[in-house]
Amino acid sequence: METFVSNNVEIAYSDFEPFGEDRQEPIVLVHGFASTHAVNWMFTQWVKTLTEDGRRVVVFDNRGHGRSEKLYDPAQYSLDLMASDIANLMDHLSIARADVMGYSLGARISTVLTLAKPERVRSLILGGIGQYLVQDAGLPSGLAEAMEAERIEDIDNSMLKIFRGFAESTRSDLKALAACVRGARKALDPASLAGITCPVLICVGTRDDVAGDPSPLEPLFPNVRLVDIPGRDHNRAVGDRIYKQAVVEFLAARP
Repeated sequence: METFVSNNVEIAYSDFEPFGEDRQEPIVLVHGFASTHAVNWMFTQWVKTLTEDGRRVVVFDNRGHGRSEKLYDPAQYSLDLMASDIANLMDHLSIARADVMGYSLGARISTVLTLAKPERVRSLILGGIGQYLVQDAGLPSGLAEAMEAERIEDIDNSMLKIFRGFAESTRSDLKALAACVRGARKALDPASLAGITCPVLICVGTRDDVAGDPSPLEPLFPNVRLVDIPGRDHNRAVGDRIYKQAVVEFLAARP
């Protein structure tokens, strides 16, 4: 991976060139909480799928995650700052406009980017996020404390225990993640989504209790399509073939 500096924070990224002669517009992928570019997009074959579709693919590790700089002040993890990291990376790579796909926390960050800089986002793809985009502050209550628990066995809530186990499996910096939780908890104003006029695709697993029901989002976006990912929960929906097929078709059809 290469690195660049965004708002005085070192961000690690990779830039993949498309295969074939039929080159399409670039796409930026934004991973979820406690994940990395590799876990979210490489191991699941997303980069392969999209580069074979003729697209330049940019992936990166969010601040506090993966190979990017770790920070321990919650103020350094505001959604506005994390969204600006995407815009700054696009500037660094001389990408004026791109399709942007985010998963879970990455979807929330991508939405904030689109609201702040609509001219930079050709289309917005949201995975693993439903009604909690606007009905909750995002990351579950008690998650910071779960990251700070001395042992995973000390966590009583089953969902929080799953998050902690995932964070351990990705070898994350748990203190940095706790700061991220505290800084990134923010509910988005439902009325603000009417200002997102680019095409939007929302893909959520039918067993995804973390994302919530995506149907309440449908009337909030002017130009949106919802896709169910049958039988998949929050973690297993990420690499699902139906999700990939929906994205490839959406990118081909959007203006």
